[in-house]
Amino acid sequence: MKVKLEHLTKRFPNRNRKIKAEVVAVDDFNFEIPDGRLVGLLGPSGCGKSTTLNLISGLEKPTEGKIFFGDEDVTNLPPENRGVGLVFQNYALYPHLTVLQNILFPLQNLKGEARPTKAQMLEKAAEAAKLVQIDELMDRRPSELSGGQQQRVAIARALVKTPRILLLDEPLSNLDARLRLQTREEIRRIQRETGVTTIFVTHDQEEAMSISDLIVVMKNGVIQQTGKPQEVYDEPVNLFVATFLGTPPINVFEGKISGGRLYIGEDAVMNMDGAPEGEVWAAIRPEGFVLSENGPFNCALRRVEVMGRDTSVVAAHPGSTAEQLRAIISAENRVDTSSERVRFAIKPNKLFIFDRETEERIPFRAL
Repeated sequence: MKVKLEHLTKRFPNRNRKIKAEVVAVDDFNFEIPDGRLVGLLGPSGCGKSTTLNLISGLEKPTEGKIFFGDEDVTNLPPENRGVGLVFQNYALYPHLTVLQNILFPLQNLKGEARPTKAQMLEKAAEAAKLVQIDELMDRRPSELSGGQQQRVAIARALVKTPRILLLDEPLSNLDARLRLQTREEIRRIQRETGVTTIFVTHDQEEAMSISDLIVVMKNGVIQQTGKPQEVYDEPVNLFVATFLGTPPINVFEGKISGGRLYIGEDAVMNMDGAPEGEVWAAIRPEGFVLSENGPFNCALRRVEVMGRDTSVVAAHPGSTAEQLRAIISAENRVDTSSERVRFAIKPNKLFIFDRETEERIPFRAL
């Protein structure tokens, strides 16, 4: 089922009575989610991603704009009639009910012709439980389950009605790191097997990039960039997107373009064409550094962290906006830890420059 959002806006009254201006949670949101795709809504806390999800589900009513499921305008349709499955951050399972009873609950609340027979309900519940691999836990109660198992029950309950749209609101945030990895792989598997259009809200960019077909990066209720995860990572449109995506985060420097060269501090790190002269923000991905004895980028070496296949070089540079920068290089390279300095060359495709005022990305061609 395709989902189309047209000029979607949501404003809330300001809790501070001294301030009359409303709080804009979602601001003129325009996006089309293709049928059968998994889309990640990504951004920091308070960016409006959960509010967007609530608008799609019908739990919130938009101040302006329209929501379409396929060609059907569902903007004013009640949540129970939209055909959505919603999985909350805290799972929202009924503690006094068994796994089977939790999964059956949405079916038992259907009315009229939409309500299946008891046998059909049990069959659908068994299918949903098998899909999320909890079919051996049907007699347990939520208190007898691990966090990952509870999350699977919540997903099964959302899927049992065969929803047109599946909505996941930060479903992995309560799990430990290993379980998050396992569960996000399961969510991707389930989505592919069912083919249901899925919208996944998270502030964790690694989660969003690993399982999403498309990501939507948000800030202050406004879409910053949309696209395939790797494309957004490789081609950020502004400094916010560049700094939000990536682990470790991108290194940002105060730079200057003069005479066709990019300077970071006193170091002329790259010749370039097409960029206007003046002060800029220069941002380099951690994997964009190449260890080189005669490299143009001269840094103070702080420490070296060997991480198996990779080596993390922690250094400092006067042009950096942070106290230290981090470069990720292959463990095959040997860093002279007895030296106080380390020099790098910079990979052109891992270097981005941004306007100092607008923070919009400036295209250039490396020479």
